[in-house]
Amino acid sequence: MQVTDANGRGPQSDEARSAFRQTTVTAPPGEGESSTTSEFALPQGLSVPRTESESETTSEFALPDGLDVPQVPVAEPEKSAFSTPRGYSAPHALSAFTPPAGVPAVNLTKDLPWQDRMRTMLRMPVAERPAPETAQRHDDDTGPAVPRVLDLTLRIGELLLAGGEGAEDVEAAMFAVCRSYGLDRCEPNVTFTLLSISHQPSLVEDPVTASRTVRRRGTDYTRLAAVFQLVDDLSDPDAHLSLEEAYRRLAEMRRNRHPYPTWVLTSASGLLAGAASLLVGGDLIVFVAAMLGAMLGDRLAWLCAGRGLPEFYQFAVAAMPPAAIGIALTLSSVEVKASAVITGGLFALLPGRALVAGVQDGLTGFYITAAARLLEVMYFFVSIVAGVLVVLYFGVQLGAELNPDAALGTGDQPVVQIIASMLLSLAFAILLQQERSTVLAVTLNGGVAWCVYGAMHSAGGISPVASTAVAAGLVGLFGQLMSRYRFASALPYTTAAIGPLLPGSATYFGLLAIAQSEVDSGLVSLSKAVALAMAIAIGVNLGSEISRLFLKVPGAASAAGRRAAKRTRGF
Repeated sequence: MQVTDANGRGPQSDEARSAFRQTTVTAPPGEGESSTTSEFALPQGLSVPRTESESETTSEFALPDGLDVPQVPVAEPEKSAFSTPRGYSAPHALSAFTPPAGVPAVNLTKDLPWQDRMRTMLRMPVAERPAPETAQRHDDDTGPAVPRVLDLTLRIGELLLAGGEGAEDVEAAMFAVCRSYGLDRCEPNVTFTLLSISHQPSLVEDPVTASRTVRRRGTDYTRLAAVFQLVDDLSDPDAHLSLEEAYRRLAEMRRNRHPYPTWVLTSASGLLAGAASLLVGGDLIVFVAAMLGAMLGDRLAWLCAGRGLPEFYQFAVAAMPPAAIGIALTLSSVEVKASAVITGGLFALLPGRALVAGVQDGLTGFYITAAARLLEVMYFFVSIVAGVLVVLYFGVQLGAELNPDAALGTGDQPVVQIIASMLLSLAFAILLQQERSTVLAVTLNGGVAWCVYGAMHSAGGISPVASTAVAAGLVGLFGQLMSRYRFASALPYTTAAIGPLLPGSATYFGLLAIAQSEVDSGLVSLSKAVALAMAIAIGVNLGSEISRLFLKVPGAASAAGRRAAKRTRGF
């Protein structure tokens, strides 16, 4: 046992201290355990208050206890250039940026039709469009939900596009709806089967995009006029039409029945074919035969539609009865113009509405939609050709004597033909489901168009293509004037009026020549029909554009209007 000093400490030398650390101290009597002690151990009976343990390893940069230093704010993480800045409020934000040349002053008065105002702004860059009016069409200050406004816009655009409206007018209507609810930074996009619209509140906020597919198409100009009236009311700042009210009116348009029952449509189809047969020199027997053939073809087409057959087969089936009746009259040795019967039946099937809309889209720069519409016209035309060729082929094999070089009369009875042209336009207007208030105007327009054509071609000796183009131009001009006067669509005033100008006779003689193995002359006649159809479409569009070019628009800035109306020159 080692001996310690009086204070109980061990040896003071290093050797003694080292040995002392390894010494085993015998416990006093009564304690049977031994323990290893250290010089750093606390003596028994000494009480030291416990403190919080601190880290033994410290740095010279550590702050002393009790020193209060304000915390430095943590830097924001790196973000994208399109991230919204802190403290930014989109409803109260200023303009995103100012163009280098400044924002031009655009004076668009409320007296202008909304089509012209929206078309002008659509042709402008987004940064140069004037701000919308501050009129609110909702109860609170937050505004309506953007997705609901875009959905309403797409539904309105769907009805317009399905009704045959041109792509430019559909875009103008969609932009007018969005702008009426304060969404001015919108970009609508229209193709033949797809509608889309994108809204970006500012350059730093994410855009909202919605789209809608147009799957079904139906001709109902009464519904088309109601949609235009709805857009006109939305564009009027004094109307205060809420979003719920607009949805209600849109639902009523979809639920409304067509203005004419089915039997009236079938009778109108027969009247159209009979009037067309009179237009090309037919008599009363030809009128009745063409009327019966067209009505029978219309009923067969409705039967095919009820069975779910595509429109291609519907047109082919509808073209067969008039051709069959014409062949039957020829084989029965009845002194009648069978060619006039077949030509009258073709007038009721030629897709003049789709042709005018397709050419109009191409002339206004919507090439994808124009290509799709013209492809649809080509399919319809091929189906009509197939139906008529099948009947003509069997008729020729049975010995029917049809002369492809015979010319149908067009100027022998001008009074009868003018009346027939007006009846044809009237029947066409009923087939298009037009409003009763527009039927008289389009009937007179069709009569004027035929008078101009007859005066130029029959009396003046001008080529039929040029005469057709001029007559169609007057139809388009009148339709545009009426649409601007009533703030409505121009289609109800133009589509039915071009009915007397459709190339029914040229189409028939081309098909007859092909059926008799005279392919060269048949292709020449069909080429003439295509030229006449293009002349109709271009003339209608040119007449519409002339009304915008030369009619003075009150209050519109001429410089801004010209800048906004510029289009690409091909480079």
